[in-house]
Amino acid sequence: MLKKILYGLGAVALLLGLYGFYNRLFIGERDVNYGSYVNWGLWVAMYLFFAGLSSGSYMVATLDYLFEVPLFKGTGKYALWAAMVTLPAGLVSIGMDLGHMERIWKVYLQPNPSSLLAQMVWGYTIFSMVILLSLWLVSQANTPKPIIKGLMVVGFVMAIFVSGGVGALLGVNASRAVWHVGLLPAQFPIFSLATGVALMLTILSFFGSAEDTRRLRQVRVLSIATVVLLLVKTYFLWADLSMSLYSGVPQNVDAINEMLYGQYWWSFWILQIGLGTILPMIVLVLPNMYKQPLWVGITGVLVLVGFGAARANIVFPALAIPELEGLATAFTGPHLGFEYFPSFMEWSVTIGLVGAATLAFLLGLDFLPFLGTQKHTEVTK
Repeated sequence: MLKKILYGLGAVALLLGLYGFYNRLFIGERDVNYGSYVNWGLWVAMYLFFAGLSSGSYMVATLDYLFEVPLFKGTGKYALWAAMVTLPAGLVSIGMDLGHMERIWKVYLQPNPSSLLAQMVWGYTIFSMVILLSLWLVSQANTPKPIIKGLMVVGFVMAIFVSGGVGALLGVNASRAVWHVGLLPAQFPIFSLATGVALMLTILSFFGSAEDTRRLRQVRVLSIATVVLLLVKTYFLWADLSMSLYSGVPQNVDAINEMLYGQYWWSFWILQIGLGTILPMIVLVLPNMYKQPLWVGITGVLVLVGFGAARANIVFPALAIPELEGLATAFTGPHLGFEYFPSFMEWSVTIGLVGAATLAFLLGLDFLPFLGTQKHTEVTK
C-alpha cells in the first residue's frame, strides 16, 4: 500500500514538473526569480542537496561492500541504486541554472585544469561511471570480492572529493565573506553522509519487512547514527554562525542575521532546526520507536527536508546582502533585487526532479532483478 502511495506521489510530482522543464528549455529564464544580484536560486541549492545525497548514499554502500559490516550485508545495492537515481537529479538541477547548457562540451574538450568548476564536472563524470560500474559488478553473482572492494575504495574517495569539492566551490569565493571559511569543505562530506544515512533509514523503514529482527537492528543502528550526525551538523552550524558573528565583519553578520531573523527565518528555524533537527532527534531516541517503521521512515524524510533547507540557507542569505553599499537602490528592475523566493517555475522543476528520482528508485526495486523486493523481505536478507 505504501509503495502505491509513493508511486502516486512520484507520478503527480513528475507531472507538475513538466511545466517547469518545458518553460526552462523552450522559454528560458524569463520566469525565474533570481537575477543579476541574487544570481543563484533554488536549483543551485537542490544541486547541493541531491549531489550530497548521492555521495552520502555511496558512502553508506561501503558499509556492505568495502568494510563488510555484517549487520548491513545486503543493503549496499539499495544504497548504490539510491546514489544512481539522485546524482542525475542534482546534475539536471544545476544544469537548469546554466545560461548556455549546450556549452557543457567545452568542459570536456577545452578544460581549464585549475578551475574548480572543471574539476567538479570531471569529478561527477567519473563518480557517475563508478556508480554504474559498481551496480553492474554487484549484480553479477560471480564477481570476485577484491574487484568490488577495489572499486568501492575508488568510489569512496570520489564521494568525499565531490562532496568536499562543493564546499570548496563556495569557500574559495572571497567576495562572499560568509562562505569564505575553511569549514565548508570539511562540513559537506559529513552532511552528505548524514543524508545518505537518513535515506537508508527511510528505505529500510518503508520497504523492509516489519517482522525481520535484523531489519529492526539495522533501523536501530541507523537511528542512532542519524542522531549523532545531526548533533555533529548542529556543532558545525554553531561553529559557523558563532565565528561569523564574533568576527564582526559586516557582510558576515548581515548574512547570518538575514538567515536567523530576516526573510529566511522560517526556513532556518522551522524547516532546518525544528522539523529537520530537533523533532527527528526526539523521535529517534524514544525507546522502541525503531519498531514503528512508518514513523521512523517519515522521520527520515523530515531529516532530508531539513538538510535540503540547510543547503538553501547556505546559498540564499549570503546572496541577499549587497556587495557594495547602495547597490540595492542604485538601479531598479525586475531582476535587480535582493529579496528572493523561488518562482512557481523553479518549484515546478524541483518537484519534478524529486518525483523522477522517487519513481526511478521504485521502478528499480520492482523491475531490476538484483533489487527485486516483491516480497518486501530482500532489503534485509
